Amino acid sequence: MQRRGALFGVLGGGRKMAAGDIGELLVPHMPTIRVPRSGDRVYKNECAFSYDSPNSEGGLYVCMNTFLAFGREHVERHFRKTGQSVYMHLKRHVKEKVRGASGGALPQRRNSKIFLDLDTDDDLNSDDYEYEDEAKLVIFPDHYEIALPNIEELPALVTIACDAVLSSKSPYRKQDPDTWENELPVSKYANNLTQLDNGVRIPPSGWKCARCDLRENLWLNLTDGSILCGKWFFDSSGGNGHALEHYRDMGYPLAVKLGTITPDGADVYSFQEEEPVLDPHLAKHLAHFGIDMLHMHGTENRLRDNDIKPRVSEWEVIQESGTKLKPMYGPGYTGLKNLGNSCYLSSVMQAIFSIPEFQRAYVGNLPRIFDYSPLDPTQDFNTQMTKLGHGLLSGQYSKPPVKAELIEQVMKEEHKPQQNGISPRMFKAFVSKSHPEFSSNRQQDAQEFFLHLVNLVERNRIGSENPSDVFRFLVEERIQCCQTRKVRYTERVDYLMQLPVAMEAATNKDELIAYELTRREAEANRRPLPELVRAKIPFSACLQAFSEPENVDDFWSSALQAKSAGVKTSRFASFPEYLVVQIKKFTFGLDWVPKKFDVSIDMPDLLDINHLRARGLQPGEEELPDISPPIVIPDDSKDRLMNQLIDPSDIDESSVMQLAEMGFPLEACRKAVYFTGNMGAEVAFNWIIIHMEEPDFAEPLTMPGYGGAASAGASVFGASGLDNQPPEEIVAIITSMGFQRNQAVQALRATNNNLERALDWIFSHPEFEEDSDFVIEMENNANANIISEAKPEGPRVKDGSGMYELFAFISHMGTSTMSGHYVCHIKKEGRWVIYNDHKVCASERAPKDLGYMYFYRRIPS
Repeated sequence: MQRRGALFGVLGGGRKMAAGDIGELLVPHMPTIRVPRSGDRVYKNECAFSYDSPNSEGGLYVCMNTFLAFGREHVERHFRKTGQSVYMHLKRHVKEKVRGASGGALPQRRNSKIFLDLDTDDDLNSDDYEYEDEAKLVIFPDHYEIALPNIEELPALVTIACDAVLSSKSPYRKQDPDTWENELPVSKYANNLTQLDNGVRIPPSGWKCARCDLRENLWLNLTDGSILCGKWFFDSSGGNGHALEHYRDMGYPLAVKLGTITPDGADVYSFQEEEPVLDPHLAKHLAHFGIDMLHMHGTENRLRDNDIKPRVSEWEVIQESGTKLKPMYGPGYTGLKNLGNSCYLSSVMQAIFSIPEFQRAYVGNLPRIFDYSPLDPTQDFNTQMTKLGHGLLSGQYSKPPVKAELIEQVMKEEHKPQQNGISPRMFKAFVSKSHPEFSSNRQQDAQEFFLHLVNLVERNRIGSENPSDVFRFLVEERIQCCQTRKVRYTERVDYLMQLPVAMEAATNKDELIAYELTRREAEANRRPLPELVRAKIPFSACLQAFSEPENVDDFWSSALQAKSAGVKTSRFASFPEYLVVQIKKFTFGLDWVPKKFDVSIDMPDLLDINHLRARGLQPGEEELPDISPPIVIPDDSKDRLMNQLIDPSDIDESSVMQLAEMGFPLEACRKAVYFTGNMGAEVAFNWIIIHMEEPDFAEPLTMPGYGGAASAGASVFGASGLDNQPPEEIVAIITSMGFQRNQAVQALRATNNNLERALDWIFSHPEFEEDSDFVIEMENNANANIISEAKPEGPRVKDGSGMYELFAFISHMGTSTMSGHYVCHIKKEGRWVIYNDHKVCASERAPKDLGYMYFYRRIPS
């Protein structure tokens, strides 16, 4: 077909086509044009691969079949990959307003030319500029354009589809701070909730599940005051579902999540209604168990935060608002717009993408990741990480205003060097989905999000490359029985170092006492509060507190075969490439009011922790016997324990995945669930602890009568031998992309016939030789490979020197992690830069002593 229209030209080079011509042009593509259905996500504000929007120079192209949107640089990729030809092109134009005879703008009237739901540009003066939106259909590959609306000439289906796309709601509706909270219904059980008069009083801390002793994701039942763990989440956090079991046993419908209670409310869940709900009588229901929310509300809001000078001071110091900050532009100096309490995410991601290993893993692999992304790239972690990294590092979205614009702003006395930044809506929607906290619009803990992100990186590694390796280190824990003096050494994986605040080591105690007396007197007499005096804590004291022994609750001594007193000390069995240090500033007071240690700690620019290197078993120390505590089987499960083994095909895969997400080998998890009779992850976990040192711990489950391996998943090729030939239809898909058949077969066998993982495998094994004999040799040696690969591998760590230098820190302002604001400082090109949401400026006085999380890089020895 002869090319008739340029990319941004008009249809047919300006020739007006008759209605029949347009209909004829669309006929071959009609089967691919869809009308959005309920549940379809229509992206018309943001490209799936970049931060282009209708405001961008090239506009935005919305696929009329998938409803994904693409900028000018990425729409051709989608067309080549899917064959979808019809796109709606959206463009917003900014025009100077027409002026009247007196020189002023004409009276403002309703602008019927705006139909796109887009953020307006705060840099533009609304008195001088106006917007005009344009929509047209573009048919690839010849880029024919059909202006919209065009009701008379377009087929009815196309007109309906276009109208539906233009009127569709944002796919990020839950992230809208004005709407998401209103989606929660009021529980029908709240008004007449029965509460037992059983004398239960809930302490402000130290909670644990009444059935399994877990200390996270705990829920308080509002009827009887039971504290039980919630369900297991996809990111390995959560619990064993005992709160739900309690509801099934007792029928008590409402529970509140401990740790979320603030003066403004808390997370309440209705088991009967199976959804989060609102409890308008929550304060009364909590008071029944000694949690006085009304008192908390009165205490915290007796003076508003803005009326309390100390809090204002903290905000000013951390944001450096008392100084004139110079905006920074260019690669690496792009800000992130705040979506409503999303600053915790922005601060963490700015720090993450200042690390070269993350830059290389994602932005460095951008062409490959984008070219081989799934059909819906908005739902792919690596694609969205790459998109965000490129947006922050390319400089494409951080350009200084041109000289003419600055002169015009100065002449109009409205010079405000604004920075737009990029909006991480798509990224936040993906990384937070299915997570009850991060998917909300509430403020969150930056430390918890950091660990959540590391978990996602681990689970979505690109081939053998895993940038989160730079954070991983091993902790040696030494536990000593106080009665027998015998010891046990164990190792665990961690990703950050948590330092306690050593308040007792404050160097200005006299000043603190005087300030406290003056403050109380001012409050009593309702006078202005005195200027804040912060506790000055030496960093060395916090480091010392970290290394000191701590008591072990409910310690079971294998030497005594009974519970006893025990103490634990922790040391570094390895030092990470990048050390993340969290200052444990947040706690709860006896009155349940969230408290923050507002302290100043002299964090060092150079940090030496070599003295915290683990030493292992020392001469003269005697190890505790290798005897595990007895497994306590719940009464309601004893009748399920049978002498006969279950059929391997009946293994509870949900329990297997819960254990696998904790880092144990998959086959070991299957055996644990199998040999404990499908009694749940908790009992299977105890089996793992007992058997993890056995040589066949991670080998596939084999039982007489079941013909060998119970699962082929443990094999490096996905099967033991030639029987597991990959499905021909999947092989055909890979070979159609230009890869050799032998390469496709090997990749599928290495990834258990998973198409997307097989493509990743191909790109992570460039050394593959296109030799058919290689496949035969691979198949003949499959069993030997199974044996070598089945051995459990220890966690990958990048050990080295314990000398570090500070390169970034995240600071928090506010009274608790559930409120306030986060800001990030990063050292770039020899100077500190402050990242405060979309604003990126050169720092004048980096408040290193007030940080919450600190990022150190190893100094090469």
